[in-house]
Parts: sequence; C-alpha cells; structure tokens
Amino acid sequence: MPVSVSYTGTMSEAPHVLVVDDDDRLRGLLRRYLIGADFLVTTAANAAEARARLRGLRFDVIVLDVMMPGEDGMGFTRWLRADDRTPVLMLTAQDSVDNRIAGLDSGADDYLVKPFEPGELLARLKAILRRVRAFPGVRFGAFVFDARTGALHEGEQPVPLTSSEEALLRALAKHPGEVLTREALGTGAGTRAIDVQITRLRRKIEPDPRRPRYLVTVRGEGYSLRTDDAGEREL
Repeated sequence: MPVSVSYTGTMSEAPHVLVVDDDDRLRGLLRRYLIGADFLVTTAANAAEARARLRGLRFDVIVLDVMMPGEDGMGFTRWLRADDRTPVLMLTAQDSVDNRIAGLDSGADDYLVKPFEPGELLARLKAILRRVRAFPGVRFGAFVFDARTGALHEGEQPVPLTSSEEALLRALAKHPGEVLTREALGTGAGTRAIDVQITRLRRKIEPDPRRPRYLVTVRGEGYSLRTDDAGEREL
C-alpha cells in the first residue's frame, strides 16, 4: 500500500502525525480531518507498515489503533518504547478500565475510546504536542537530552541509556535545578534502586562521577540536575 503523505503550511510549522489503523475508512477520514487541521499526515494499515514508516520518517505523534490483525497496538507500543519516545495516542473500541490501564502501561501517552468525535481527537493531539514542546530538551555541559525521543548525545555522539536511566533522566530534566526526592523519582522502585541508577547514570555523564557536576546529591532531600538553563543553588 503506498504511503499517504500530505500537509498544509510549511514543514517546520506542521506537526507530523502517523495514523496506524487497519480500518481503511477511518484511516482516510482521520487523514483528511487532520490535514484540514494543518497536520502533516502519514498513514499505515498495520504495525508492519508503521515500522517501515518509522525507518524513513520522524513523527511528532502517533495515532495508533489497539485491535489490529497481526501485532496489536499494545505490542507495537512496547516495541517502540524500547528506544523511541514519540508520543502515542491509542484508539480502541474497548472501554473497560483494565484495557485503559493496559494501554497506558504499555507506554501510550493517552487513550481514546471509539467511537469518538474528531474534535476530541484533535484536542488530545494538541495537548500532547503542547506538553512535548514545553519540554523539548535540556543541555548540560557537552550533553543534550532530547525529551521527544529520549535520546542523550554528547556532542554528535549518542550515549546509550537503559530504559530506567532514560526515565530517571527524563524526570530530572523536567525540573532542572529543582530537588526531587527518591520517592518522586522511584516510580515503584525502591530508594536503593534509585541510588544504583543514579550511580550508573553519573558514570555516563560526569567527568568525575565521584564529584558530580550535573547530577548532584542534595543531602537529606534527594537529587537535582544542573543544566545550562538552571540557576545555581547552594547544595
């Protein structure tokens, strides 16, 4: 099936959305509606086609059906989250609380039940994009952390992160210069696990991990990420 790519406005202004749904009619309707809302739109009929699109294009957000033949949307999202933080809005006909929880646990950013009003879909997409653009990334020393993709670079060189290290850095980078407790950083992990993750992350970003410059300990409080934009404070 040929890729459908359309946009209005300039490439720099139009958010690029990937719509993945096996329903030809719904896929076409969403394509036309989002084009009319000034989105650049690419479509795929299943997870395999979506993977092919992702190999050649970069997206600002993905609209993803859960129930598709072959690999379902939850499986695809878990695969995506292994090394990609592109926001995902899931679509499903299942309205149970358990299904919504499962979708979010798989890595989705939002969850919309079919049938839905196109206006609500658009509002949710805009809300996701506002959150992402409000936190595009942070710079500390020679490092840049891209909040959209979860990628860390030192200059031009990528720095590999585990999923737990990425989650930890993301939480800290959302509040540069602020102190976050171990509980706030834990997301279910114990305080000892947080300390271990901090130690491992320091080995990747600190010139001298024993005397951290960026990822600092605030005694009796927690940890803080010093970035180029964060003001100095006494620690």
